[in-house]
Amino acid sequence: MQAKDQSELDHTLIQGVLDQVAKRVVGQDAMVERLIISLLTGGHVLLEGVPGLAKTLTVRTLAETVHTTFSRIQFTPDLLPADVVGTQIYDQSTGKFSVKKGPIFANIVLADEINRAPAKVQAALLEAMQEKQVTIGGTTYKLDEPFLVLATQNPIEQEGTYPLPEAQVDRFMLKLRVGYPSREEEKEIMRRMAGGAAIAVETVASPQAIMAARKRISELFLDARIVDYIVDLVHATRAPADFKLADLVPLIEFGASPRATIALAQSSRAHAFLRGREFVSPDDVKAMAPDVLRHRVLLTYEAEAESVTSDQVVQRVLDAVPSP
Repeated sequence: MQAKDQSELDHTLIQGVLDQVAKRVVGQDAMVERLIISLLTGGHVLLEGVPGLAKTLTVRTLAETVHTTFSRIQFTPDLLPADVVGTQIYDQSTGKFSVKKGPIFANIVLADEINRAPAKVQAALLEAMQEKQVTIGGTTYKLDEPFLVLATQNPIEQEGTYPLPEAQVDRFMLKLRVGYPSREEEKEIMRRMAGGAAIAVETVASPQAIMAARKRISELFLDARIVDYIVDLVHATRAPADFKLADLVPLIEFGASPRATIALAQSSRAHAFLRGREFVSPDDVKAMAPDVLRHRVLLTYEAEAESVTSDQVVQRVLDAVPSP
C-alpha cells in the first residue's frame, strides 16, 4: 500500500473516533486527543479534575468506539487486590480450584477515583500496568493487547484518599489536568444531556487497526536533533543549573526518570501522527512535554511553601532549553 493511501486510512480512522466521541463529549478537545495518543502508544493516563467534568464519560465513550473489551473499577478504601485481578475459587464438587478473573482482564480499564485505593491494591495494579500481566495463586496470566489503564482522581482533599506512590505515578505516560468547560460549551452540554436520553455511538475501529497504527507510529522519523532536545529537556529537570536555571535547584527534589524520556519520544511521535506528518517536530515535543513531565518532577517543601507548581517548573524548563 502506498504511503499516501495509508495516510488517508489513518486519518479516516482517527477522525472516525473523534467524531463518535464528540457526539457525547462537548469541548475537552485536548483531553480527548491525549486519550487517543495513549491508545495509539499503549501508555496509561492519569486524569485529574473535580467531579462532573466528563472524565468517566469520555473514557467509556472512547472504549465504545473501539471494538474492545472494557471494564470500570470503582476504587474504594475497602477494595482488595482480588477484587481487581481476580482470585481462586474452590469447587467442592470437583475438589479443585478454578480461577475467577477480575475486571483487570479487559483491553481498556477505567480505574475510577484511583486515589481511594489502599497500598495493596495499588501494588496489584502496578504489576498489571508495567508488566502487562497479573499473578493469581502463583500462576501468571498475560493481559490481551491493547491494554490500557485510564485512571481518574479527584484533586480535592477528602476523607479516605491515599496518595499514589511515586513508583506508580511514574507508570502513567501522561497526567492530564481537566478543566471546566467554557460558557458556550456548558450551554451545549445542557442542551444535549438535560433530556436524559442516551446518545448512541458507533464502533469505528478494531484492535487490529490500533495495533497496526502503533507499529507505524513507532517507526516515525525522529531526527538526532529532536532526540537531543528530548534528552536535554529531561536532564534539565534533574540538573537545572546546567541550563542556567540555578534558581530551580532548591525547588526540585527529584527530576524526571528515563521513563519520561521514552514517554516523551513515544507521545511526540503520536502527536505528529495525528497531524498526518511522518516526522517529529520540536512543536510536537513542546506540546506533549507538560503532560509527560508534570507528574514526574517532584518538588521540595520549599517549592510548596512558595506555591510553585510542577507545571510552572516544566514551563521554565521549556523556555530555557533551546529547541532545534
